[in-house]
Amino acid sequence: MSGTIPVFTARDVETAVSPHEAYAAVRDAFVAYARGEWSMSPKVYVTNYPAGDFRAMPAIGGGHALLKWVTSFPGNPARGLPTVTGLVLLSDADDGQLLAVLDAAVVTALRTAAAGVLAADTLRRPEASSYSVVGCGVNGAETARMLVARGVTPLVWDVDEDRRRAVAEQLGVEVAASAERALACEVVVTVTPGSAVLYPEGSLQPGQHVSLMGADGPGKAEVAIEELRRAHLSCDDREQDEPNGISSPRLRVFCDDWEQASHGGELTGAVEAGLIGRDDVTQLGDVLAGMAPGRQHADDITLFDSTGLAIQDLAIAKAALSRADELDLSTLDL
Repeated sequence: MSGTIPVFTARDVETAVSPHEAYAAVRDAFVAYARGEWSMSPKVYVTNYPAGDFRAMPAIGGGHALLKWVTSFPGNPARGLPTVTGLVLLSDADDGQLLAVLDAAVVTALRTAAAGVLAADTLRRPEASSYSVVGCGVNGAETARMLVARGVTPLVWDVDEDRRRAVAEQLGVEVAASAERALACEVVVTVTPGSAVLYPEGSLQPGQHVSLMGADGPGKAEVAIEELRRAHLSCDDREQDEPNGISSPRLRVFCDDWEQASHGGELTGAVEAGLIGRDDVTQLGDVLAGMAPGRQHADDITLFDSTGLAIQDLAIAKAALSRADELDLSTLDL
């Protein structure tokens, strides 16, 4: 590009990539990764806890390579600062030339929303009719927007009343009457900081699906470790809790990537405690690629643990770059 690099601001990324395009791009990325066509290294954390952390996330696929340098500082909103900031660098995989620089926060919000909704579409019961999004920060708001774009009207909930009302008014949806009401919906996407357990032991309901998007780093959890214990039961040995032989619903656990999820996601605590192992968890990409089953029974409880993948960021960045000629972008001369 003769040393002139397009720079996508947050607004540019939003303009370039619609919710429908983000959904399709992330779905394709999951499948390409499952088939070994795209690859990535596990994200690297540079921590400054309890304040927050920095993450480096590389990926390659489809003729492009990407590096995302992004932060997560949950306390920032109280200071009037965003939780997530950073940059995405997109390069040509054949010659290494930098092709674009993108705002990382919007790329992250789009791919987080796409992954959560995609998992819900893939793993929910077909007849499920009640949806909710719990957490109305940037990523939660984008998730609700993606559901609305796909013809779903979710309830929304956030511990911050102003935030939940703002999202509801912006999207024309309803605020849940309570957190308990939102968490009891048939399809739930949780997008919280992961600092508090939302589902204690015994709280998940038969047939329910929950996409867990908040626990994307060490020490975070939205579901109690004890509740994940059910995932260790085999499909043929479903618990017999009642004297009349009625079996309890099976908890089936899915994740975006086992290596990340087992070391820095929702599943980490249960893995470390020996409650679940690799054989208990299915990667979503394997389901989408037809390499593994998804939901198998109507009363199954399905959980999706999302840690956030660089291949998802790559998918969004590639989609944005394809629209570069249609936008009035600023440039960086190198």
